[in-house]
Amino acid sequence: MKPEITVIICAFALVCSSCVLNTPKNDVEYNGLNTIEIASVNDLISFYQYTEDRIPLISGHRGGRAKGFPENSLETFANTLSYTPATFEIDPRLTKDSVIVLFHDDTLGRTSNGTGKVSDYTWEELQKLRLKDPDGNLTDCRIPKLEDAIRWAKGKTVLILDKKDVPMERTAQLITDMEAEPYVMITVHNGADARFYYEKNPDFMFEAFVKTKEALQDYEANGIPWNHIMAYIGPQVTPENLEVMDMLHERGVMCMVSAAPTDDKLPTEDDRAEAYRQIIRKGVDIIESDRPIEVSNAISSFISGDSSKEKFFGLQDTE
Repeated sequence: MKPEITVIICAFALVCSSCVLNTPKNDVEYNGLNTIEIASVNDLISFYQYTEDRIPLISGHRGGRAKGFPENSLETFANTLSYTPATFEIDPRLTKDSVIVLFHDDTLGRTSNGTGKVSDYTWEELQKLRLKDPDGNLTDCRIPKLEDAIRWAKGKTVLILDKKDVPMERTAQLITDMEAEPYVMITVHNGADARFYYEKNPDFMFEAFVKTKEALQDYEANGIPWNHIMAYIGPQVTPENLEVMDMLHERGVMCMVSAAPTDDKLPTEDDRAEAYRQIIRKGVDIIESDRPIEVSNAISSFISGDSSKEKFFGLQDTE
C-alpha cells in the first residue's frame, strides 16, 4: 500500500480578482483552493514515482503568473491553486541584510517598481516596493520572504527552489530547520550538488537537470537514489532526451519539460493548448509553465471522459 496523499479538488471559483486587495502577507487565503496535501517524505517520494498510467502533473513556473498576479508572490500561488492543483518553481535570492526573498532577476526593474540590484536593498527597504504583473502593471503585491512562502505552502502544494545566489549550506539549513522536507524540493544541476545536499539531509528531494545520458550517469556515480529525483529534461522534447526519458522511466523517475521558454510563447491559447497536448502525447510526466491554468485546461480536454480527477492529477488509488 502506498502512503496516502490527499488532493482536495474544490470548485474552480476565483474569489479575489487581483493582488490589489492588500491581503496580509502571512494570511494569503482564497476560498476553493485545489491543494496537494503531502504529510511526509515518503508521501513525496510516492507522489513523484513514475508509472505508465500517470497523467501529467503541473508545475507553475515562478508560481504561474497571470494578469493582475506577479511572479513569485503568494497571491499568485493562491490564484493558480484556485483553478488547479500545481507545484511551484520559485526563486530564492538574498537581500543586503541576508534575508532570503522570492525574486527571479538580480535586478528589480522588470518585475517591480524598484531599480538596481536586489542585493543592494535590505528586507525593510524592499517592502516599500510593489510587484508588476506580466503586462507590467503595478499591483499591491509585495516581495515575500522564502520562510513565509514555505509556511504558506504546507498542506497546499510543493515548492521547488531554483538555484540563484543563496549559499547551498543556507538552503539546506533552512529546509531542515523548518522541517519542510515533505513539501520543499531543491533544484540541482549536477550530481555533485545533489550529493552535497543529500549528505546534509537524506530526506531532501531534488528537481535534477538530467538532459543527457552523461548527466544521468553523473547522478548515479554520486550515489543519489533515483526515488529522490524528479528529472528536468529540457524546454522541449527531442530525440536525444526522449531516449534519456526512457532510461529515467526505467528507474521510476518522472520527467519534466518546461514550456516557459518555448510553447508558452505561442501566439494563441489554441496554439498553446495543442502544444501542451503534444508534450503529453510524447510521454512527458510533468509540464512546467508560466500558464498552469491553460495547461490544466489542455490536460483536461486531452483526457476528457476520465472518471477520476484524482487520476487526472497524477495520484494513484491508495488501496
